[in-house]
Amino acid sequence: MQTLLITGATGYLGSHLVHALLAAGHRVAILKRAVSNLSRLDDCMPQLAVFNIEDDLDLPFKSLGHIDAVIHTATCYGRSGEKASEIFAANTVFPLQLLETAAFFNTESFFNTDTILFKYLNAYSLSKHHFAEWGKGFADTGKINFVNIKLEHMYGAGDDSSKFSTHVISACLKNIDELQLTLGEQKRDFIHIDDVVSAYLCLLGNVGKVGKGFSEFAVGSGQAVSIRDFVNTVHRLTVSRTKLDFGAYPYREHELMQSEANLSGLLALGWQCRYDLETGLKQVINFERKHL
Repeated sequence: MQTLLITGATGYLGSHLVHALLAAGHRVAILKRAVSNLSRLDDCMPQLAVFNIEDDLDLPFKSLGHIDAVIHTATCYGRSGEKASEIFAANTVFPLQLLETAAFFNTESFFNTDTILFKYLNAYSLSKHHFAEWGKGFADTGKINFVNIKLEHMYGAGDDSSKFSTHVISACLKNIDELQLTLGEQKRDFIHIDDVVSAYLCLLGNVGKVGKGFSEFAVGSGQAVSIRDFVNTVHRLTVSRTKLDFGAYPYREHELMQSEANLSGLLALGWQCRYDLETGLKQVINFERKHL
């Protein structure tokens, strides 16, 4: 059993990790905002140690004795009109302060959730890359191990409606008149939430093999498909009447046109991806159809 501190625990990925870590017998603490919606954790709150970001960051470490690892999943995408300085504060300054605190209290490892997006695509991706660079520099001092997780395009049942995959599935299930998209030639590596969680647990369970200092792992299915093929697959599986308007939107500047996880690091630790895209989408579509 390890004692673990999770950020972003009230979010989609974080809440799934919390449930899986508790089921695996770990002692779990969460670090959240005072105003966070706890609905994703309603069934397990009595099992958690809960701390607020607005309080002293030393508090979890002093209260729990020793924390073996921090798993950082909290992020600000900038989708609610946040200023660049606010995104920087959430994605770079806050986790750096937490990393410093964890190192001071002799936490062995810090697991960071990073992005695959081009550094200069937007304020979100720039701030995420900045923190990963800080993490590498900090790990090189020997004070803490920094495991950087380059997460591909995650999808799953019950994810936020602002996410691309959820938006497409919802639109097709509701048979909206028209779904406007780019040409859809860009390729993405879609990975089911259950496979994402199992990858985190694999890394956590093999922390001794991961190595000291800085290490980086790609987390995806290892199979890239075009956005067009992804949308067409959802359209077919939902038997949707929605018109797909490919080319309605231009590509973003600095759009990433090809992304596919190199899984050699995870495979060497014994991890395997369980869901192919069609199987995963069927599961998500069945769930979303029941919750329309």
